Amino acid sequence: MRREVVHGFDIYRKVPKDLTQPTYTGAFISILCCVFILFLFLSELTGFIATEIVNELYVDDPDKDSGGKIDVSLNISLPNLHCDLVGLDIQDEMGRHEVGHIDNSMKIPLNQGEGCRFEGDFTVNKVPGNFHVSTHSATAQPQNPDMTHTIHKLAFGEKLQVQKVQGAFNALGGANRLSSNPLASHDYILKIVPTVYEDLSGRQRFSYQYTVANKEYVAYSHTGRIIPAIWFRYDLSPITVKYTEKRQPVYRFITTICAIIGGTFTVAGIIDSCIFTASEAWKKIQIGKMS
Repeated sequence: MRREVVHGFDIYRKVPKDLTQPTYTGAFISILCCVFILFLFLSELTGFIATEIVNELYVDDPDKDSGGKIDVSLNISLPNLHCDLVGLDIQDEMGRHEVGHIDNSMKIPLNQGEGCRFEGDFTVNKVPGNFHVSTHSATAQPQNPDMTHTIHKLAFGEKLQVQKVQGAFNALGGANRLSSNPLASHDYILKIVPTVYEDLSGRQRFSYQYTVANKEYVAYSHTGRIIPAIWFRYDLSPITVKYTEKRQPVYRFITTICAIIGGTFTVAGIIDSCIFTASEAWKKIQIGKMS
């Protein structure tokens, strides 16, 4: 009696015959299991190594250490306006009004001196305002300034080189107005959206995306003279976009691998058992017919 009770606690039961007897079907299913497990393992490993970009929106000024400033990078070509006439003016609602900004800027002659390429890096305040390329800072105003242009780059903040983040960080890059009216002014109205990118180490980079609308018109001064310019009027959005790099936790990866291995072998064992049982039953039927 005691022996039967002890046997009841034996967790190492005898393995059924269908799990110990080797068969061609079992070998085939075992090979398929190994291939299937390897495929799922590599898929999970690729997902574990790769980083995921999660984005969120919130209302705040993300770069509080910037001193209320935004870095701007402008690169524009005016193929029919001499470099002596090209200037950059900056003004905003805080009272800033700077004519002929020259710090961190460069003018490169084009078309044998007939045109000019302006490249400049400057800062603007985090308030609505504008900066514009014009002849306002020239000592002598030309009669018919030609403001046809091509914008190569207009970007705000740090440069983000992240493949998974597709945003309008240089929305005006490649804008071509060479076929427009030479005496026309151009208004580019920009809505700037603060953007934060945080990598796996927790380091944050601050940039700005923007949307743009534009219009073209002929502007006259109080003397009736045409004074064209290229205006970039900007305003900041209160919404901040944040991109965060994340990676799958190690414990979740290990749990998934264990589930793949255990689940695959369990399902394969059920299939193999069914096939073996059916095969044995068929053999018995055949023996019964022969007898």
